[in-house]
Amino acid sequence: MTTTTPRGPAGAPVAPAGPGGVADGAAPRGGPGPVVLAVGLVLLLLPLAVWQLTQGTSGLGATDVWQWVLGASDDQAGAVVISSRVPRLLAALTAGLALGAAGTVLQSLTRNPLASPDTLAIHSGAHLALSLGALGGLPGAFLGDVVLALLGGLLSAGTVLLLSGTSGAAGTRLVLGGTALAAAMTSVTTAIVILRPMEARGLIAWSAGSLGQNGLGTVRWALPLVLGVLLAVLAQARRLDLLRLGDDQAATLGMNVRRTRVTALVTAVLLAATAVATTGPLGFVGLAAPALVRMLVPWVPGLHRHRALLPVAALAATNLVLVADVGMRALLGAQAAVMVPTGTVTALIGGTVVVVVALRLRSRSLGGAGSALPVDGVGARHRVLVLVLALGVLLAAAVVSLLLGDRMLLLGDVAAWLRGDAGPVVTGVLGTRVPRVVAAVLAGIALAVAGTAVQASARNPLADPTIIGVSGGASVGAVLLVTFAPLAGFWALAGAAGAGALASSLLLFGLVARRGLASDTFILVGLGISYVTSALVTILVVATDPFNASKALTWLAGSTYGRTFEHLVPLAVGCLVLVPFLWFQHRRMDLVSIDEDVPRVLGLSPGRARGALLGGAVLLTGVAVAGIGLVGFVGLVAPHAARALVGRRHRLVVPLAAVLGALLVLVADTVGRTVAAPTQLPAGLVTALVGTPYFLWLLARTHRTA
Repeated sequence: MTTTTPRGPAGAPVAPAGPGGVADGAAPRGGPGPVVLAVGLVLLLLPLAVWQLTQGTSGLGATDVWQWVLGASDDQAGAVVISSRVPRLLAALTAGLALGAAGTVLQSLTRNPLASPDTLAIHSGAHLALSLGALGGLPGAFLGDVVLALLGGLLSAGTVLLLSGTSGAAGTRLVLGGTALAAAMTSVTTAIVILRPMEARGLIAWSAGSLGQNGLGTVRWALPLVLGVLLAVLAQARRLDLLRLGDDQAATLGMNVRRTRVTALVTAVLLAATAVATTGPLGFVGLAAPALVRMLVPWVPGLHRHRALLPVAALAATNLVLVADVGMRALLGAQAAVMVPTGTVTALIGGTVVVVVALRLRSRSLGGAGSALPVDGVGARHRVLVLVLALGVLLAAAVVSLLLGDRMLLLGDVAAWLRGDAGPVVTGVLGTRVPRVVAAVLAGIALAVAGTAVQASARNPLADPTIIGVSGGASVGAVLLVTFAPLAGFWALAGAAGAGALASSLLLFGLVARRGLASDTFILVGLGISYVTSALVTILVVATDPFNASKALTWLAGSTYGRTFEHLVPLAVGCLVLVPFLWFQHRRMDLVSIDEDVPRVLGLSPGRARGALLGGAVLLTGVAVAGIGLVGFVGLVAPHAARALVGRRHRLVVPLAAVLGALLVLVADTVGRTVAAPTQLPAGLVTALVGTPYFLWLLARTHRTA
C-alpha cells in the first residue's frame, strides 16, 4: 500500500501535517476560535438534550422538562417519566465524550484520519470479551465489565497495529486489517448468540449499540470514569502535539515516544471500553466526529492543538449521538424506534464520513497496482493437474457434505436415493440436504469468479465484492423486496439483489472515477459503502419486522438453510451464463491487470474492458446474495489462492478460483450445520473465521512487498 496525503478543501494536495493536522508552514485561516466552536456545540447540545427528554410514548413538552429542571413541576407522573429518560441522556453523553476523545487520540497516534475504535477492531474485541464474560457467568459489576472490555480492546488494537504499522502510510492496511479482524470477532459473537440464545438473550440489541439503560446504575459509574480519563488525556495534550511531528522529531525534543504511544493507546482503549460497557458499540462515532472536526482545522485558529481538539471532538461526538437518537425517533416514531439500535444510525453516518474522508486523500494510481498480483504459482508447471485435483477434492467434499448432519447417512443411502429406492427418512433428509449442497457450490462459484474479475479490474489483490460494498448493495436490494413485497418470486428477488449491487457499484465508480480509480481510494470508498449498506439492512429489518431479527442475521451472515431447487434457479442460470462469459474475457483480464498502457498499445480500451468485467461481477454477486445471503471473503481468498497455485493467467485462474470458492463455501456450510447440530451456524460466519487469518496474512505479505 502507499502513503496517503491529505487534500485541501478543493481537492488540491497540501503540505505534510504538523501537530493536530495543520500543514507545516501554513497558518490556519481566520475565523472563530476553539472556545467559540466549543460554546456553539454546547448550545447545540442543550436543545438536543431537551428534545430527547420529550421523546417517548408520553406527551411531554419542553416546558415540562424546564419545570422539572427547576424543581417547579407539579406533575408527578411527568417527573417520573423524565427521570426514567435521564439515564438514556447520560448514556449518550458518556458514550459521545468517550468515543470522540478516543477517536481523536487514535487518529493522532497513528497519524491516520480513518483510525477509530471501529477500524482498529477495539469495539469488536471489547464486545467479544464482554460476550464471553456473560457466557461464562462472570459477575456483572460495571468496573469488571470495563476491565474485560479493556483487555479485549487492547488485544485487538495491538494486533491491527502490529500488522499495519502506526504511521499514516499504513492507512489502507490499518482499515482493512481492522475490518477483517472485526468481522471474525463479530462472527464469534454472533455464533455465541445463536448457540446460547438464553444466556445471550440481551446481547443482540446491545451488540449494535443501544442507549437504553435500566436506571442510573451504570451511568453513575461510567460518566465520572470517562471524565477522569478525559482529564488525564488532556494532561497529555502537549505530548500528542509533539507526536504529530513524527517519532524522530518528538524524540529529538526529549519525549519518550514509546511510553507516550503506549499511554495514549491504553487511555484511548479505556475510553472506548467504557463506552462499550455502557451502551454497546456505537458504530463509527469515534471516527466521524474527530474526522469532521479536523476538517475545520484550516478555518479555526488553534484547533490543531490537542488541548482544543480533544474537547471539541468529544462535544461533537456527543452531539452526533444525540442527533442520531432523536432523528431516528422523530423519523420512525417513538414506538417503532424502540427496536432500532442507535448504533445502526451512527454507523450509517460514520460510513458516509469514511467515504468523504477517503475522497480527500491522495492515493496511488490504479496503474501502479498490478505488481501486487503474483505472477508465478507453486503449481505453474502442472496447472491442469492442479485443477483436476481441486475438482476431485470438491467432489469428495460434496459427498461428505451429503453424509454429515444432524442425522448421519451412509454411501449406500445416497446410492439408494439416486436409484429412487430410499426410504422416507433418507428421502426427507437428502431432499433438504442436496439443495443446500448445490446452493453452496453455486454461490461459491459465483462469488469466487466475481472476486477474480474485481481483483483483475482493480489490480488489487485485496479487492472483494464484499469489501467494496457490492455485496452490501445486493443485500439492501434483496431485503427491500422481501420487506415490502414478501410474496415476490425468486426471479424478482434476484433482480432486486442485482439492482442493489449495480447501484452500489455505480456509486463506487462514480465517486472514484475522477481520481483515476486510485487503488487505495477504491478500497476505502468501497468499505464506506459496505458500512452504510450493512447499517441500512439492519435498520430495514428491525424497523419493519422487529420480531424477526433472524432475517437480518440471515442476510448479513449468509445461510443455505431452507433452500430448495426452486430458490436456486436464478443462481444456476447466472452461473451458467456469466461464468463462461467472464472466462472468455480471460485475455482482457490478463491485460487490464497489468497497467493502463499495455491494453491501449494492443488496441484494447481499458475502460470498456473493465466495465464488462465489473458488470459480470456485479450480476454474479447479486444472484449469489439473492441465493444464500451475504458471504464474505470468498471473492478474496479463492482468486488469490488460485493465482498462488497456477500463476497469473486467468485462463486457468478463473476455473480454479471457481472450484476453490465452491469448496470454501461448501466446507463452511457443512461445518456450520454439523459442528453444533441440530443448531446451525450460517456459512458466512464460518467463512469469516477461515478467511480472516488468510486475509491478515495476505495483508502482512503485501506490506512486506511494499
